[in-house]
Amino acid sequence: MQELNLKVLNKPGLHARPAKELVKFNKGIESDVVIKFNGKSANIKSMMAVMGLGAKQDAEVTVTIEGPDEADVAKAVTEMFANGFGFPDEL
Repeated sequence: MQELNLKVLNKPGLHARPAKELVKFNKGIESDVVIKFNGKSANIKSMMAVMGLGAKQDAEVTVTIEGPDEADVAKAVTEMFANGFGFPDEL
């Protein structure tokens, strides 16, 4: 299992577009990925659960990854958070 502490950089936070990107990403991996914030947790399989975390810009979230491809998934998730989930206009 890998655990990452990442910062939400998008101005609107983890809203619909980043959540959708996480769900799409999840379809191509084998590991389970869970985001934790403020006492709540959400598997990235659920767009609504990710949005329900209420993580705003500059929030620190913990991402846990467990599975056979966790090293590659950890790298990819870190990059997704760093580049604003593909929405650079939101950084």
